[in-house]
Formats: sequence, C-alpha cells, structure tokens
Amino acid sequence: MLNIKKCAIIGCGNVGATIAYTLLSTGKNLFSEIVLIDINRDRANGEAMDLNHCLPYLSPVSVYAGDYKDLYNAYVVIVAAGANQAQGESRRDLLQRNAEVFESIIQKITHFNRECILLIVTNPVDVLTYTALKISGFVPEHVIGTGCVLDTARLKYLLGERLNVDNRNVHMFIIGEHGESELPVWSGANISGIDLDRYCEIEGTTCSVHDFMGIYEYVWDSAHEIIRGKGATYYGIAQAAHRILSAIVNDENAILPVSVLLNGEYGIHDVCLGVPSVIGNTGVKHILEIPLDANESLRLHQSADMISELTASVDLSRISYRGTDTVFV
Repeated sequence: MLNIKKCAIIGCGNVGATIAYTLLSTGKNLFSEIVLIDINRDRANGEAMDLNHCLPYLSPVSVYAGDYKDLYNAYVVIVAAGANQAQGESRRDLLQRNAEVFESIIQKITHFNRECILLIVTNPVDVLTYTALKISGFVPEHVIGTGCVLDTARLKYLLGERLNVDNRNVHMFIIGEHGESELPVWSGANISGIDLDRYCEIEGTTCSVHDFMGIYEYVWDSAHEIIRGKGATYYGIAQAAHRILSAIVNDENAILPVSVLLNGEYGIHDVCLGVPSVIGNTGVKHILEIPLDANESLRLHQSADMISELTASVDLSRISYRGTDTVFV
C-alpha cells in the first residue's frame, strides 16, 4: 500500500534540493518521509544531512538519502534529474540529452513502484512528461509535468506589479509549451473577477496590448535572464512543484496549468501540454477546456504541433543512460 505522506525526489541538484527544502519549510508538512536519490550518492547524503539540521526549528520529517528500492511505497515520485541548461541554450536543445537520462530513471522507478504519481520537473518538461508516460506505461492521470505553473506565476507577479495590485488577485493562465511557443490567455484575464480591460478603465490606467505583450515577453525570457545572473533557477520552480504536490496530498481539486496528455481536448491529440487541469489525490482528475479566442486557439494548436514534432524526434530505442542528476528550469 502506498503511503500518501511519503515522496521521493530523484535528482539532488539545485532544483531537487530546493524542492526538498521548500517541502520542509512551509510550516505545514505535506510529507512525513522524503527520500533523496541521486547518481552521486555523496551529494544525496550531504543534502539529507543539511536538511535534517533544519528540523529542530521545523516539524518532524524523516529525510534520508536512499536508493530506488526505497520507492516501493512512495505516493509521489518527483523527477528533477537531467542535464544542465547552459546559458543561451534553449529547452529544446536539452531534449536528447535529457531523454537519455530518462529511460533509465523511469525504468528503475517502475521496477519498484507502478502505482505512484510521477511529477516531472526536468526540461523540456512537456516532451519528457510524454516520454515518462510512454516508458512507464502508467495511466495518463498519474504522469504530470510542472508545465506552465511557473510561467503563470511569473506573469501574475509582473502583471500585479504593472497594475499596482496584489498579484494573488490576478487570475489568468499561460498555456501550451513550457518554452518558446507558450501563450498567455489574455481573453480570460481578470482582477478578482473584473475583466482586465474593465479593471484598467476603472483605475484610469493604460492597458494596451503592447504593454501586456512586453510583460509576457519578459516572462518568456525570465529563465534565461536568471541563468545569466546566477547560473540557475530553482526557487520559483520549487514553489510551483510544492503547489502541485499540495493539491495532490490535500486532495484540493486545484486548477493548475500542468503538463498533461491531451487526447481530444482543445482538438489536440497525443501530446503533453500545459493546460488548466483539476489536480487532486488521484493526480489529474479532469482537464478543463477554458474559453480561448480564435488567435489563442490557433497558437495553442501551433504549440502542440511543435511539441509533437519534438516528441517524435526522441528515439527511445537508441537511448542509454549517461547523464547527471542536475536540472535547470
């Protein structure tokens, strides 16, 4: 029987370690047991020791470096292992390198646990979510990518700053690929239920399409900007992962733009993309088909076509594991 209070994190680089710390430090522990697995066992041991030294000031949690056999009753397995995204490198350039990492990892997971929920963080996340789904043989509801959860948070933050309003009152999504072809759904944007254009009118502020697209373009380039500045991104994606995990463990039925398999939704088939979905203790409970205007619908289909083409380029029969368990987001 799976233990809903147990998770495993595969990959103890900046992202995996920060996810573990975020899970510990929120004040309300989602998990009572966290297993850290890395190709570099010394790294996993070091991270576990460092995290355990936080516990006298936090709630009790068992954190330890483990092996794949320790996955046998984990409810959620988080995959944050992969090759580094170098400065100036697109997520797509990471594809074949990280696909090579994935075959071995997913096969090892399924050898010990075939019932868990997989949360994929490694980039390019949409293609690798699909890859993990096909290698694992899991039901689609149990394979979730972080998708556009972080992108949406970035846009909500920047839009809140632009409008001088609490970003938690900004409601909209970025959907599609976590990457170059993603798109903001401006047609559904609102501030606490007030249509975005109407809110700007009430506040007497300028809300031109040009202004908004400038904000979105900054979102698109955020990861590269952060990498140029500090070498990696990890706080934002760790919090995005925590939000998804909270929805699963607490059975929240939260609506989040995660990467999931589409089979007819939005008229798109057999591709993983970030779209609003209801997330609870069984994983993806339902994919929501939110209203899109004609241009948004076209762009979503274009994004799906691009990801489908990339996915088809991954030759799993030629993959062999020779990677490092570190990932940038």
